[in-house]
Amino acid sequence: MAELMTTGEVAAYLRLKERKVYDLVRRGRIPCSRVTGKLLFPKQLIDLWVAQNTDPAGTEARAAPPVAAGSHDPLLEWALRESGSGLAMLAGGSTDGVQRLAAGQAVVTGLHILDPQSGDYNVAAVRNIGGIADVVLIEWAEREQGLVTAAGNPLGLAGIADLRNRRVRVARRQEGAGAQLLMRHLLAREGLPLDALNLVNPPMLTETDLAAAVLDGKADCGLAIRAVAQRFRLDFIPLHRERFDLAMRRRDYFEPPLQALLGFAGGATFRRHAAELGGYDVSRTGRIAYNA
Repeated sequence: MAELMTTGEVAAYLRLKERKVYDLVRRGRIPCSRVTGKLLFPKQLIDLWVAQNTDPAGTEARAAPPVAAGSHDPLLEWALRESGSGLAMLAGGSTDGVQRLAAGQAVVTGLHILDPQSGDYNVAAVRNIGGIADVVLIEWAEREQGLVTAAGNPLGLAGIADLRNRRVRVARRQEGAGAQLLMRHLLAREGLPLDALNLVNPPMLTETDLAAAVLDGKADCGLAIRAVAQRFRLDFIPLHRERFDLAMRRRDYFEPPLQALLGFAGGATFRRHAAELGGYDVSRTGRIAYNA
């Protein structure tokens, strides 16, 4: 079947009358797009919509608060505000966000958790979330991760191996943050234990906190994304490309807050701002990476 269905085709696919489909469109209850005035229905989103309306829980569960938890991302923080989503950001790290989603304390969470075995991102982290059988991962962006250093890179750092030098003060993220999980992975590849580094305390809770510590001379470097290095006019040594996703329940995907966010992320203003921040690839933003 074609990836884009007409009204007649989606009616036949769902075994509904066409007038019922038009009524669902009018009430904003079914995913569709308009191209040159014609209604088209993406099959992938129709399948997702059907699954959302046959929630295996079978109950009207208590709605999660309008909170976007998980990892801090400058582009997401900006888009939450500019889209009019009404979602507040609670950045506690990727692992914390997954736990809050499972506990019903957030409607969506941002995460970038690498599975060292497969090299994939985020799927293993959400596949077996306790109590949620309808989790969906939506791609947000690919991001460049690397070492952020003072302007001019005064210590001449070239990569992770240089952190063996005890003169190098290393800022770190909190345990459970996606960046900290990646840091441990990169260190392990070099045979370098975390406790061998000259770590700055306390851990930094966001990308911005880490960059500010380097800017203020409280640390010599730390692992963060290119966007924060560019924002603070710091040097950046690229080390890794990662996928940052949004995890949510199917039942919440079609609700106004997430539709506002994802709709905004499909526009030119969003793409332009991502380019200005630097280090983002948003060519796949909005695609379904995993559908339980």
